[in-house]
Amino acid sequence: MSAASTETSAPLPTAGSRVFFQAATGVGCVGSGPITAGDDPVQKRQGKVTVKYDRKELRKRLVLEEWIIEQLSELYDCEEEEMPEVEIDIDDLLEVTSDDERASKLQESLTDCYKPTEDFVRELLGRIRGMRKLSAPTKKGL
Repeated sequence: MSAASTETSAPLPTAGSRVFFQAATGVGCVGSGPITAGDDPVQKRQGKVTVKYDRKELRKRLVLEEWIIEQLSELYDCEEEEMPEVEIDIDDLLEVTSDDERASKLQESLTDCYKPTEDFVRELLGRIRGMRKLSAPTKKGL
């Protein structure tokens, strides 16, 4: 039995800790020497698998999408599962330069709604004002 297989593994993370994937004890690249105190493989791996997102913008977007679903449920008088398919693409709206064009696009999406949609459109346009189009995530640490 090799000396590497008798070593104990690192302690389990506590609640609220990040989750890291570690190779099993004794498994590694050929030629990798023993791990020293200053050489933390967990820290290195974290950098390789972390993707940087603009969390604040993602959170804003999630809140907006939840609000849209709630408003559409009221407009169509039904639950989300029963709602006709209405596609409102926030990024698409953000690409349009004028509020009139945005309002027109939204009205096109809501053509089969029998309730007035002007308040919804006006409120949505106010909420997306100042938002940025989401870009693809960038890799960090590679």
